[in-house]
Amino acid sequence: MGATAGAPFFADVADAPDGADAFWLTAADGTRIRAVVWRGASDARGTAVIFPGRTEFAEKYGRVAGGLVERGLAVLVLDWRGQGLSDRYPPNPMLGHIRDFRIYQRDAAALLDLGTALGLPGPRYLVAHSMGGCIGLRTLLERPEFSGAILSAPMWRLEMHAMTRALTSRMTRLASLAGFGARLMPGTRPGPTAHAGFAGNALTSHVDTFEWCVRQINAHPELSLGGPSMQWTHAALHEMTRLDTAPLPRIPTLVMLGDAENVVSSTAIRARVARMAAGEVLDLPGARHEIFMEGPETLARVWERIERFLDKMPARQGVSEPDTPP
Repeated sequence: MGATAGAPFFADVADAPDGADAFWLTAADGTRIRAVVWRGASDARGTAVIFPGRTEFAEKYGRVAGGLVERGLAVLVLDWRGQGLSDRYPPNPMLGHIRDFRIYQRDAAALLDLGTALGLPGPRYLVAHSMGGCIGLRTLLERPEFSGAILSAPMWRLEMHAMTRALTSRMTRLASLAGFGARLMPGTRPGPTAHAGFAGNALTSHVDTFEWCVRQINAHPELSLGGPSMQWTHAALHEMTRLDTAPLPRIPTLVMLGDAENVVSSTAIRARVARMAAGEVLDLPGARHEIFMEGPETLARVWERIERFLDKMPARQGVSEPDTPP
């Protein structure tokens, strides 16, 4: 694995703090991953590691990075393989496709290794949304270095009837076995979801933020992504099932849920948080799936709660000398 400076970052659409450094990372299997870093102040109180959701990319988290830097943290964010500027599925770059969700752990490992190489301070906090919360739950179970987690609508179970979920899992598994796994999931769009328009969208209730996200992919279409493949869907459902019976993290975990959530199962999320040793839920009236993409009133509550969460965390840990800069 390695890292090379000089990857692109589209600051013109990111609304991000100054000081972003973008890198190309090489995962253990040779896949090229893009990562962006804000090193923060010299006395940063720790490092936030952002795991975005499906279809997302580093620029979309520019405002989130700004909020975290303002609160004294260094920030790392990546584009998962198959989206953003990271390597994509070659036959169809607009298709969200992966064979097994555990493969995403290779991307996570490359990002965390970059933080170590740069000498970013601890403690580390996972900040994850939706699919990133599914990937992140396994990361928290397999890696010991996180001191806390802030999760936005984590994808631990989809909002669908149990019978529909079982039939979808079986159908997508059979499609994959028959060689059709790389076909677009029925009912999804080959182009960017955002282009379907604001009306009726499940992601945000705030039209200005929705339009900002659309402007990002209009300005840089290479960031956009269409619907998932049938294999991606089966892999996602299978990983969520595996995690159902996995141990739960014991670190402090703040989970944020909107009361207009209809992408992931709020019931399943609440049940899991209730079993955690140090889990809590922040309820956000009127918010939809993408908590960090909501309007000012919701975000004011979000950042106030994150500040209180961070204030209870361990003190800043010593900074190691960085390796030779990539």
